[in-house]
Amino acid sequence: MVNSIERITMVMEGKIPDRVPVMGNLLEQGAKELGLSIEEYYSKGEYVAEGQLKLREKYGYDNLSGFFYAGCEAQMLGCRKIIYSETGPPNVGHLIIKKNKDIETLEVPEDISKLPVFEELSKCIKILKQEANGKYPIGSAVVSSFSLPAILMGIDKWMDLLINGPESLRKELLQKCSDFCIKLIQALRDVGADGVSYSNPVGSADFFSVDQFKRLSLEWIIRDIEAVGPEGITYFNGGGRINPMIDTIIKHTGITTYYINPLDDTAEAKSIIAGKGISSGVINDILLIDWQKEDIYAEVKKIMDAGMKGGRFIFGTLVMPYLIPEKNIYHLFNAARDYGVYN
Repeated sequence: MVNSIERITMVMEGKIPDRVPVMGNLLEQGAKELGLSIEEYYSKGEYVAEGQLKLREKYGYDNLSGFFYAGCEAQMLGCRKIIYSETGPPNVGHLIIKKNKDIETLEVPEDISKLPVFEELSKCIKILKQEANGKYPIGSAVVSSFSLPAILMGIDKWMDLLINGPESLRKELLQKCSDFCIKLIQALRDVGADGVSYSNPVGSADFFSVDQFKRLSLEWIIRDIEAVGPEGITYFNGGGRINPMIDTIIKHTGITTYYINPLDDTAEAKSIIAGKGISSGVINDILLIDWQKEDIYAEVKKIMDAGMKGGRFIFGTLVMPYLIPEKNIYHLFNAARDYGVYN
């Protein structure tokens, strides 16, 4: 019987596996499995690892997630307050950049591995790696250098600096964010992450045209990826549409795996990538909160029909909301395994 890492390796090599690999992004649900608050859950890497192992065993998807929440990166750069929800992901409660001088004084940590929040993340990944025993890939994630300023200064101020400048200050901030992004990817690989999702929501088609993307975002993607190499990197939509950008990113970075947005057209993404890499079909998991079983099965079938023919395709979710009923999570992954089988 093919295990998950063998299944994904076959897809990467252009071979047809037994079925489409299914990626599950259940995060805060791990706290529920352990009977912990979300704040307590994220306080120890051991808790998160145990939660992720329980979730994968329970629902049967093909990956393990060595990731906490995006605000961790702000913490690594000096954020002193995280706001914890009872029913969702933690959010940044302290913007570390409030004025121009804060950009000038921002320092990228010399050794990310020594930071307390990374130490807990490292524990989580190492436990997952050991328990996976070569059967399941361990994934983690970073925010791209181009999108990271949004959680350091707020999206409105970041858009203002992006569009209106001053250019020298914008470049200084992006260079520091890129240096940090590069260090974080390397640190995640060093502790055992098999793959890293590179999330660039601000560089999506929901913010910019392709021409604006090429002018403002592309050089920083190139800088980040040239420093670490594209192997094991998945370009993750981060909540925005990326189909219009995929061809440009392939040509300039060598990234071969693309995790599209539910609003991107699955068949179009496959056509754009055209055998040069791995495409995906991603369900709008917010709708799973209210959908019935038949709705879920119909949508999964639609996605599989659009993308799985010929292989080089994965099925996935975004970050699945905490409020999705457990029965619907089962329906989703059961449908994906049923409709993703290659005859």
